[in-house]
Amino acid sequence: MRGHNRGVDTTGRAIEAVWRIEAPKIIATLTRLVGDVGLAEELTQDALVVALERWPADGVPANPAGWLTSTAKHRAVDALRRRGAYAAKLAEIGRDQVEAVDDEDEWAQRLDGRIEDDLLRLIFMACHPQLTTETRVALTLRLLGGLSTAEIARALLISEATAGQRISRGKKTLAAIGVLGEVETKERLPSVLEVTYLIFNEGYAATAGDDWMRPALGAEALRLGRVLVGLLPAEPEVHGLVALMELQASRTRARTAPDGAPVLLPDQDRRLWDRLLIRRGLAALERAQELGGAFGPYVLQAAIAACHARAATADETDWPEIAAIYQVLASVSPSPVVTLNQAVAVGMAEGPAAGLALLDGVTLDGYALLPAVRGDLLARLGRHDEARAAFRLAAELTRNGAEREIFLSRASAGAGADL
Repeated sequence: MRGHNRGVDTTGRAIEAVWRIEAPKIIATLTRLVGDVGLAEELTQDALVVALERWPADGVPANPAGWLTSTAKHRAVDALRRRGAYAAKLAEIGRDQVEAVDDEDEWAQRLDGRIEDDLLRLIFMACHPQLTTETRVALTLRLLGGLSTAEIARALLISEATAGQRISRGKKTLAAIGVLGEVETKERLPSVLEVTYLIFNEGYAATAGDDWMRPALGAEALRLGRVLVGLLPAEPEVHGLVALMELQASRTRARTAPDGAPVLLPDQDRRLWDRLLIRRGLAALERAQELGGAFGPYVLQAAIAACHARAATADETDWPEIAAIYQVLASVSPSPVVTLNQAVAVGMAEGPAAGLALLDGVTLDGYALLPAVRGDLLARLGRHDEARAAFRLAAELTRNGAEREIFLSRASAGAGADL
């Protein structure tokens, strides 16, 4: 019985892993197939239910992603037939192809070749101009990032109820207006870039759970960013976003110790940084700068990441340059989070008192990094009692177990490595 339970547990983990990575792709394909984001998500969920029923008994298929996709497509065909839309969908392919295709799987494969990248297309759909910016971000994180409502709420600094309402409204709006028209419009690009970076950030530093990182999400965001570059090669901000993600992703191996404990930037073994990703990131930044024009927030953030990447050691980091770039970023894209990061850079370049002064008036309710940064600056000023209190507050606010351990450790010491 114990062996059987271990088999079930292993299968369950396999299903969860495949689902996390493949569900957004399946939803994207089915959205194009059935023309309804909400229905596509339901059909994808149906495929998961079948997997949960069959895989523990039959074993995990050799191609689990393909199995889920095929199962979901069969349900999409059934749904289209029930809605009387099957003939119309076949007609879209062309009479000659309709007559030549008898097998549903082959028909689905023909449809698969119509769009260069379903995932990217789904991002632009979810960024429809009739949706609010907040709804676009929440909906895309759900459909393409695979994030739960709670994770989306944390990423966007909103309540779970608000996140759920935005997702529900977004699906209903897209279902009402239809989503199969042209979607690659320039006015949607800022939201697309924002969403892609939020997905990357959720992979780079998970907002909830015990894991410090969720690499699959970061890898998917990078893939989407690279596809965006192929589609929009003349957009500096697209290159800037890819540069930023490449440079940050280069530190992945150095961000955890052998025992899995998080390692903060100043303490990382930079020999573990991925030099290929750094070269690719610097090349993308150079391309963005070559395209000219006013630098946007992603090009500027990539320039900051490049300062870190070029420093052989933490002591060699050009903090005055980073602080200067943050000052420009704060004028281009002002936000409390930008000010928070600017305070870190100013604190390193000009001293902790200057950094602390920048935090005066910054409000980020429920955001653990605000008291954490304040705690670090206070500790460096020798105000250890205040620092310990700030780190304890940060530990209470975070929903990530690994991050909580860092803050509790800092609270115990009252000082330590910079964040």
